[in-house]
Amino acid sequence: MPDLDSVSFGDTPELANELLALVLAGKKTATCWAVSGGLNGVEVGKRWIVNDVEGRPRAIIETIELTRRRFEDVDESFAHDEREGDRTLAWWRRALKDYFARRGEFSLDMEAYCERFRLIEILGDE
Repeated sequence: MPDLDSVSFGDTPELANELLALVLAGKKTATCWAVSGGLNGVEVGKRWIVNDVEGRPRAIIETIELTRRRFEDVDESFAHDEREGDRTLAWWRRALKDYFARRGEFSLDMEAYCERFRLIEILGDE
């Protein structure tokens, strides 16, 4: 296996499993996080291993776009590419507001890194 940095999505085991399933199905092609968390080595062209809840490598993804936006400037297209909920901007804003609030990071004028990625390879068993 390539020597790549690894990542997992979500802040609860249930959410991590749900988001991983969307990545493995090729449906989730975007994610975001608060600018206050830093870039964490993310850059266009970089490949990552996505781990499951137990820390096992499950997929390789590649960053294809990285933008910095204010929370309120995230658009319908990006919300759709995150593939969560009903894929609308309204749902995305509610869910991400809750997520960032749980982490103590939410404000209407907060900035987020918005990353689009593509699935390169599925690793291990389904």
